[in-house]
Amino acid sequence: MNKLSALVPLKSKITVYVPATVSVDQEIDNAAYVERVARTLSACFGGATASPVRGYWVSDSGELVKESTTMVFAYCSTADAEKYIDDVVSLCYELKREMGQEAIALEYNGEMYFI
Repeated sequence: MNKLSALVPLKSKITVYVPATVSVDQEIDNAAYVERVARTLSACFGGATASPVRGYWVSDSGELVKESTTMVFAYCSTADAEKYIDDVVSLCYELKREMGQEAIALEYNGEMYFI
């Protein structure tokens, strides 16, 4: 009989919110960026999942920006999270720069960080 107690739990979750805009509010197809994040998370943690969401935020100019966003997330062991979190943060900084964003959102174990 299979028992849940015999399995190893993955207690950490890392999510990168990939915008579908560049330069704050110009819509784009974000598929290549989503794939890049999924590839990185998969290399670090063994797999990733992507889910579309609708995001809203207020820009530095005070404008409400609404955009299609893709959450790319991975569950992992705490040891792997600690080992690779700097790589994920670096990826977020790269996305921010390349996409001309004011911030990229990173969620780590339920806490949100704006990079």
